[in-house]
Amino acid sequence: MGSVESILSALKSKGKENIRAIYARHGNAPERVFGVSTADMKSIAKTIGAQQALACELYATGNAEAMYLAGMVADGSRLSKEQMKEWANSAHGVRMVAEYTVPWLTVENPHGRDLALEWIKSKKQHLAAAGWATYGGLVAMLPDEKLDLEEIEGLLQTVVDKIHTSPNRVRHKMNLFVISVGCYVKPLLQKARKAARQIGQVTVDMGDTACKEPLATACIEKVESTGRIGKKRKTIRC
Repeated sequence: MGSVESILSALKSKGKENIRAIYARHGNAPERVFGVSTADMKSIAKTIGAQQALACELYATGNAEAMYLAGMVADGSRLSKEQMKEWANSAHGVRMVAEYTVPWLTVENPHGRDLALEWIKSKKQHLAAAGWATYGGLVAMLPDEKLDLEEIEGLLQTVVDKIHTSPNRVRHKMNLFVISVGCYVKPLLQKARKAARQIGQVTVDMGDTACKEPLATACIEKVESTGRIGKKRKTIRC
């Protein structure tokens, strides 16, 4: 399976209307999805392998599953800063890409931190959400000595100050950022815990889904109770 056309055909053949409806309820433009399960996308990804150029072609199609699949096989470290910006911008209307695929790749990129900070300041909801998700991924993966702890403290304060007046999906990713700092950055555990208490329960419209917005204090306490605070992840891909 080596061409964009053959892969799109394979994706379309795996599409199911019930999954398409689920994706739409989770904020993905219905006209841009086939309804392919993650398991089926992973199976197709195995037939592609690490073909960077093909991944870029797939992403450029604008189809949600093709973009998500591209994120499965692309190497984020090999994308230029401008390519990363282009990928983030074109993820508008496709939440599964903006909030997952783009951060997956950006944390691998040498410009990841700079991009995260740039997007966090964006007035475009999908970019700001991608920025918070990316920085949350960085704190989950990078050793503490490679993190700017003072900068992260400042971002925690930004969350405290702005979360309840920020756009819907930005609130969600800000909340997850606080959880990520509390769980993965041991020197900032107390700061993150304090921020979590200050923001309290965050209200996020999850649409017609069963998803619930997590309570940051409870999530941090749960990880702490298992003795896993500060245990880093190798990847944020799922």
